[in-house]
Amino acid sequence: MKRKKSPIISGRMSRKRFLRSAVFGAGVLLSGFIDSKAFADVLEKKPKAKSMIQLWMWGGPSHIDTFDPKPAAGKDYTGGLSRTIDTNVPGIKINGTLPLLAQQADKYAILRGMTHNNNGHETAAYMVQTGRKPGEGLVYPGIGAVVSYFKGQPPLYKSPLPPYITLTTPQGRFSECGFMGGKYKPFSTGGDPNREPFAVEGIVSETVNDDRQKSRKDFLKEIDSFARSMMNDPLVKVLDAGQQEAYSVILGEARKAFLLNVESKETRDLYGRNTFGQSCLLARKLVQQGVPYITINYRGWDTHKKHFETMNQKLPELDRGMAALISELASFGLLDSTIVWWSGEFGRSPKVAWEDPWYGGRHHYGKAFSAVVAGGGFKGGTVVGRTDDTGENVAERPIYPWDLIASFYELLGIEKDAKIPNVSGPAVYANPFTAGAINSKETGGILSEIMPS
Repeated sequence: MKRKKSPIISGRMSRKRFLRSAVFGAGVLLSGFIDSKAFADVLEKKPKAKSMIQLWMWGGPSHIDTFDPKPAAGKDYTGGLSRTIDTNVPGIKINGTLPLLAQQADKYAILRGMTHNNNGHETAAYMVQTGRKPGEGLVYPGIGAVVSYFKGQPPLYKSPLPPYITLTTPQGRFSECGFMGGKYKPFSTGGDPNREPFAVEGIVSETVNDDRQKSRKDFLKEIDSFARSMMNDPLVKVLDAGQQEAYSVILGEARKAFLLNVESKETRDLYGRNTFGQSCLLARKLVQQGVPYITINYRGWDTHKKHFETMNQKLPELDRGMAALISELASFGLLDSTIVWWSGEFGRSPKVAWEDPWYGGRHHYGKAFSAVVAGGGFKGGTVVGRTDDTGENVAERPIYPWDLIASFYELLGIEKDAKIPNVSGPAVYANPFTAGAINSKETGGILSEIMPS
């Protein structure tokens, strides 16, 4: 008999857990540690970035086949993807498979100096998303949990939607909430936004229509004699407020953020009729609702075998979806206040493995890889860092995960001395540099070259 996973172990948030999280959200001030100074700083500072979209290439994308092409390195490095293309920024070229992104290059910065020297999926993903090295004695939270803590609570955040949303499944590589506890796990939608209807866990059902949902709500209200008898109790009032907030998502205006069928055919086609493209469209809609942190987990980049066949399918999807997202955020006036971050846990080996049994694969490579950042205060049309002629080593301006995470925090208005809750002990500094965890030989510093002075 197959054992059913709990929602905590699997990373999926059940309907019951979603409703419960909204109830707990209403009572956040009763729940323990709140860094009041840090919240005051975020409110007073009025940071450049309000939201963040993480485009996570699950498995690790090749930098040579995307944003750091090496056409002169030869077939042993380029395989069949040796063509480059000029972007709309003079002097910047990217792989020829990304023509739409080439026309958006003035809006993003390419980070070609990314490095951490770790080739394990779990440990590399942990490093890139937390800005910490494994083995420090604590399991640190990913950036999504940290951002949702500082920017996903009143009075900054007033939406009934969860402040940290994953499209469509969690990675499972590490605990996104870390020592902050399950309350800060992301809400994972499940489903496929490229299907009709897009079934969203606990919000949009394939089998239960709106009228039936309302009937259920009315029936629960009728039989809830305990709540009626305790209606003047402060805690019951908090719980009732949370329940009403949850139903406002299921039945109210906020639910429309998940309804992609209200978008025009032209808009949906612009993003590409596939799971990644429609997830990018959904991410734009969630930013319009004020959601602080959205992750799109795009599977399939762990290409030890059939790398080039896989890239011929995935790169056009990436090109269309990401280009449309950046372009529409800009046209809606949202790019200046929204960080878009494209990355994986590492890159892939620059030299192609043609031998048996790989026959044209690329392996894990944490020594040198690329990331892309756009919006939220980052300067577009720029390149930071450089790899050597074969893409195997960082030749100029190394960028470590903690350099990048600290840069994000600064643009998001999270002060260097801000602390995050630890359910098992004292509060901990959010910024990896403030915590004193960074070796001075393993940092290039924050991305001051492309950030406001």
